[in-house]
Amino acid sequence: MTVARFWRKIPQRYNLIGTKCETCQTVFFPPRTLCPDCRRDGKIVDHHCGGKGTVVTFTVVRTASDQFSNLTPYVLAIIELDEGCRLTSQVICEPSEIFIGMKVKSVFRVITEDGPSGIIHYGTKFVPV
Repeated sequence: MTVARFWRKIPQRYNLIGTKCETCQTVFFPPRTLCPDCRRDGKIVDHHCGGKGTVVTFTVVRTASDQFSNLTPYVLAIIELDEGCRLTSQVICEPSEIFIGMKVKSVFRVITEDGPSGIIHYGTKFVPV
């Protein structure tokens, strides 16, 4: 599998693609194949999340594994998207600037690198609006 094909096979990681139950209008991220409320009556379809949301809670990571040690300190937050689903992501800002209720939007950034000449992994992070 080529790298480009590998990226296309993970739409939720790169494009915030979740799913939505058309019966009850609930949005899920990461995607689900079954609505826990509607069960068999629910019709699940792909849904592109807008990428805007609010910080529900957060922590500041000051000691990290070797892979992320050059980023410390960094902010890791639970973000409730405007569609109602929640996800965990890094918020790119100074640790002193983050607060619960902060409005954020998604951006496409480098997540990790496999060594100096390895594959660069990209994904979604958030920045203050």
